[in-house]
Amino acid sequence: MSDYLVKATAYEGKVRAYAIKSTEMVNEAVRRHQAWPTAAAALGRAMTAGSMMGAMLKGDDKLTIKIEGGGPMGPIVVDSDSKGNTRGYAHNLQVHFDLNKHGKLDVARAVGTEGHLAIVKDLGMKEHFTGNSPIVSGELGEDFTYYFVTSEQVPSSVGLGVLVNPDNTIMAAGGFILQLLPGADDELIDNLEKQLGAMPPISKLIEKGKNPEEILQIIFGEEVKILDKQEVKFTCQCSKERVGNAIVSLGSEELEDMIQKDKGAETQCHFCNEIYNFSVEDLQELKERALNSESNTPG
Repeated sequence: MSDYLVKATAYEGKVRAYAIKSTEMVNEAVRRHQAWPTAAAALGRAMTAGSMMGAMLKGDDKLTIKIEGGGPMGPIVVDSDSKGNTRGYAHNLQVHFDLNKHGKLDVARAVGTEGHLAIVKDLGMKEHFTGNSPIVSGELGEDFTYYFVTSEQVPSSVGLGVLVNPDNTIMAAGGFILQLLPGADDELIDNLEKQLGAMPPISKLIEKGKNPEEILQIIFGEEVKILDKQEVKFTCQCSKERVGNAIVSLGSEELEDMIQKDKGAETQCHFCNEIYNFSVEDLQELKERALNSESNTPG
């Protein structure tokens, strides 16, 4: 089956849980950006978290994650919505290092350990909700855990994993988010911590073919109750029409300059690397739209 996530509860509704298989989604982003292994793992973890956080939203709500840890990847940006659509990129995805002391890809070195993780939620209101927290490790799982605790005041545990093949494709990607709800007592918390400490890394579980339901069963046993299943995928909302609208906003003078000097225009989407070309004729049309807009603007 294609990538998907599940929403669940456990311990009679005292814990809310999400688990995801995101291998194909991450692989599509890595392919489009020709990401090197360490950068691929970092981007994949961020997109995996973004998909699960998107699933917490409703209707047409969406969110943007921006991770600025000061590392050589530069800012990582992820967009996700409530319908399972996610896209992501980083300033520099041609980043790779030797394995860290644990024998794993050195994601923290690529991301950096000094900076902030910011979440902007568009909930369809005039004002957007913005939350942020410091980067605490650069490994991202711990950073999202810290974000939930400090910015949203929800005690949480976030596990994120990405395994990269020797040819830079994605072998396995996935994760989970567990959140304590009112009524969770110390005994439940202690029990959950022991179970999390004893389980294998999330990426290893996916590599072995464990699906999201089975991952939650490993954590909770018979206590888990699956509520919903949702497909997730890499989706970019860009189009030539949208890019054209952005170019119109530059104004008629700028467009005339592009027509005379450049004899056309080429632009590339940050998220999916799609290239859009605009001929002189295309730019003339956009210039007319800009002139109409300018003449209708109260002066």
